Amino acid sequence: MYYIVYPLLYLVSLLPFFILYLISDFIAFLLYHVIRYRKKVVMSNLAIAFPDKSTEERIKIAKRFYQYFTDTFIESLKFISISKKELLKRVTGSFGLINSLIDKGHNINLMAGHQFNWEYANLLYSINLKIPFVGIYMPVENKIFNKVFLDVRSRYGTILISAPDFKNKMHDVFKMQYLLALAADQNPGNPLSAYWLNFFGRPTPFASGPEKGAIKNNAAVVYVGFNKIKRGHYNFTTTLLTEQSDTTKTGELTCLYRDILEKTIKQDPANYLWSHRRFKFEWKDEYKNLWVDEKTEIPA
Repeated sequence: MYYIVYPLLYLVSLLPFFILYLISDFIAFLLYHVIRYRKKVVMSNLAIAFPDKSTEERIKIAKRFYQYFTDTFIESLKFISISKKELLKRVTGSFGLINSLIDKGHNINLMAGHQFNWEYANLLYSINLKIPFVGIYMPVENKIFNKVFLDVRSRYGTILISAPDFKNKMHDVFKMQYLLALAADQNPGNPLSAYWLNFFGRPTPFASGPEKGAIKNNAAVVYVGFNKIKRGHYNFTTTLLTEQSDTTKTGELTCLYRDILEKTIKQDPANYLWSHRRFKFEWKDEYKNLWVDEKTEIPA
């Protein structure tokens, strides 16, 4: 079936961007107005994150979010056939910081959030960094589309490992100098194994694995911010959180990551994956020993 679907998707990817974006607009309209895909989750997240904004302002953000969301999927299809020259016309980024850390011999953890378009970021950094980087991904349930996305994402040398397989394969990754890319804002599977801190003013669990892994390997940690310049054009920035993770206190890296992620999201509130339940866990007294946010007191 893959060999039937892939050629069809390839043909779709040959369409010019302006036609693809017309398709994206139509799908976004359906998702928001007709299917109402996770609309309650989106609006609930926005109400928590931006309580000072009016309902009308949050609706405007939500509508723009759905456009960004469908654009990401459409742009990912375009990557099946896009040339490197065309890709580099549409995306820019900074690489000096990361390559200087590589030259110093550091292992590096890249920490990003679920901002759009992460597929552009993967391809751009694959092209411009001195060593391949390892990307951790969540498999798509549809095996055909999962293979298509794997083919696209690994086009310029990214080593892809599914999140369920990472524990079994991480020892191979850590045998040599590595660069590990993580979307560190994933909801933890178990809130009792997470770090708790305020996120947009609400007690929220963050997966502790990214910080613990960095400290264990004394990795340098770099945050990658995503900026949507205009439709189909992106810029990615890098910020050093620490050059030596093992000098940080428990929870410090996670709080630094939280601070800069919030700042990035506030610059363009629609450019974040609001359709996943970021605030699904409620605070309980049993989490008190997991509170790491020194900026605020432990919730009552």
